[in-house]
Amino acid sequence: MKVVIIGAGNLGLSIAKGLLSSNSISSLYLTKRHINSLEGLKSDKKVTITSDNALAITNSDVIIFAVQPNHLAAVLRKNTQYITAKHTLISTITGFSIEKIEAIIGKENAVIRAMPNTAIAVGKSMTCICSNENTQLKLNTAIKIFDLLGKTLVIPERQMQAATVVCASGIAFWMRLIRATTQAAIQLGFDAKEAQELAMYTAEGAANLLITTGNHPEQEIDKVTTPKGCTIEGLNEMEHQGLSSSLIRGMVASFEKIEGIKKLS
Repeated sequence: MKVVIIGAGNLGLSIAKGLLSSNSISSLYLTKRHINSLEGLKSDKKVTITSDNALAITNSDVIIFAVQPNHLAAVLRKNTQYITAKHTLISTITGFSIEKIEAIIGKENAVIRAMPNTAIAVGKSMTCICSNENTQLKLNTAIKIFDLLGKTLVIPERQMQAATVVCASGIAFWMRLIRATTQAAIQLGFDAKEAQELAMYTAEGAANLLITTGNHPEQEIDKVTTPKGCTIEGLNEMEHQGLSSSLIRGMVASFEKIEGIKKLS
């Protein structure tokens, strides 16, 4: 599989690292206007770094667009002539619909939207994807790519904005919760390194319990809460301070912001 990532910024580099570690590609082109920041990947024989999008597209089968939302239209217009029926086109751009992409490159091309998160760099992304019509074969290619890099869920395009909040922005939300747990652990007497290890591995364990058992979170909560115990005391205090409502309100605020971007794009 020959892949090009157009726009090797934070997300693009995360995808690149995941693909390279999965050993599932024969070549990887990385493009960026200023390529100095990509020097560290030059040593990999599979990687070609260039600012020439046309060259990269011509030599690839899968095109992953990871540019800024306000740059995608111009990049597509400039390179439409190089995009052919052989290509699987995957856009990771927030708020840029399949319809808008088709308006630039035509409806005959397979267009897939993907919303991974930066955990793709370590093969743990939760990626949501959707596509235009008649792209099942190439949709399967996209699923194969992102399944190598975590978990993939095919959803209707109307849910992509919400998926951005839950999965992509969600990484930041969970990082903040882990940071808060770390700060609490420091206050309770652990040094900073120990505190972070306690926080992040406990978070990993909680997620893996749900993934492995298929249980609802409350089922696992019930296992560690006892009458008049310390766990329920802590949970109730967190809820009194608005833990759940703050998280929900924050996610809704993020969604409303994305909806605003979508209307402007």
